[in-house]
Amino acid sequence: MAPPANRRSGYSRRAQYSSFFGYLAGVLGALIGAVLLILSIRNPELFSGARSAASEVSEPAGSVTAGTRQASRNVFSVLEGYILAGSRYDKLDRELKQAKSDLAEAKAIKAENRRLKRLLQIAEAGPDPVAVTRLTSSTAASSRRFATIGVGRRHGVSDGMPVRSNLGLVGRVLQAGSGSSRVLLVTDTQSLVPVRRAKDDVAAFAQGRGDGTLEVRLISLGINPLKKGDVLVTSGAGGLYRTGIPVAVVESLTADGAKARVLSDPAATDYVIVEPVSSRAAAVPRAQTEPVGEETGPRPNASGKP
Repeated sequence: MAPPANRRSGYSRRAQYSSFFGYLAGVLGALIGAVLLILSIRNPELFSGARSAASEVSEPAGSVTAGTRQASRNVFSVLEGYILAGSRYDKLDRELKQAKSDLAEAKAIKAENRRLKRLLQIAEAGPDPVAVTRLTSSTAASSRRFATIGVGRRHGVSDGMPVRSNLGLVGRVLQAGSGSSRVLLVTDTQSLVPVRRAKDDVAAFAQGRGDGTLEVRLISLGINPLKKGDVLVTSGAGGLYRTGIPVAVVESLTADGAKARVLSDPAATDYVIVEPVSSRAAAVPRAQTEPVGEETGPRPNASGKP
């Protein structure tokens, strides 16, 4: 068979040589790789010098790359900061407001704990309390002064029981309900509390004026011994209030007594103690309403019988 007319001279021989040398290079590369792998496994320190030299050669390029990478990271960080600054500010502002709210709440709880501790000390020092409760409301814009507490008959509260705070007397239970009670405050015009000066036995009566103050009237008329700043406490007369409960402080003097400011302001009182009615009634001198020297009834005989 005759060869084709367009066949180029030497074409097949060059192709054969190219294929042969390609296969030969591949085989030699595989053999060299296998030998290097075996040597590196048997003696790992054999190529340490070459690795060190390669590291020193590539170190400048690595430094440049690292610097470029750090610079690009800084640029992206700045851009991210500008983009996210608004949202981060809003988040921090919300967290700051929440922190202020939590701080105010913590301060209120701390103050409430102090008041409760003082109430507990009073309850431990005085008679056994009937109940310790919260003063839920009080009148502020009326001539009558009432308050509401969160305990009633099912808690042992009854009409007439004194109500006090850690600062002093608040009033007395006017009407005890099932689960709450109405309290007549000492500042009410219908409230009358027997008092005495704390440092001696100057006796008087404190009556509410309906404006948050008390009108103090002395029992013994004459020279007014009261002074501004005197502390008035319950005298125990009448048997309703036990003796020694702080009531008011004298602010100004009058002809027959003084004007006093109550120590326990209901508007600033959170918790109160309901105490039992005092069983120790102090003796109150009775006014002489009968003519002296006249017999008004049968007189006892010598045996002591009428």
